[in-house]
Amino acid sequence: MTEPADHPLVTAVKPLVDAMGAELLGPEQAQADDVVLAWEGEDVIAVRLPQLSESLDHILASMERRHGMPLADLDRKAKQSVVRTLEARGAFSVRHGVETVAGALGVSRFTVYNYLNRENAAKGE
Repeated sequence: MTEPADHPLVTAVKPLVDAMGAELLGPEQAQADDVVLAWEGEDVIAVRLPQLSESLDHILASMERRHGMPLADLDRKAKQSVVRTLEARGAFSVRHGVETVAGALGVSRFTVYNYLNRENAAKGE
């Protein structure tokens, strides 16, 4: 990044950019799909959003950090909670999302589908 890292806009958006797994760039490096952010009428920073599949990997890594252990080591109830959280965040709309989540949780795709079906039945869907 060519812009000063201590600019107030960069300081303000960096936690969000990091949480999304996005990348900060100088505005001159922005491509058509990047989001350029301005401060007082001047382009300061560009944000390159991750691909959806990269976002899922980033979300899974973040959840592992939050739990303090690999997701595969969680108990069944905690794994069900992870699946609910991931469903709310759209993880299963990503191609191979169920397979990716199943691998991270150390369970089968069938188990992930069971967790999803159980949750949807509880909602009355």
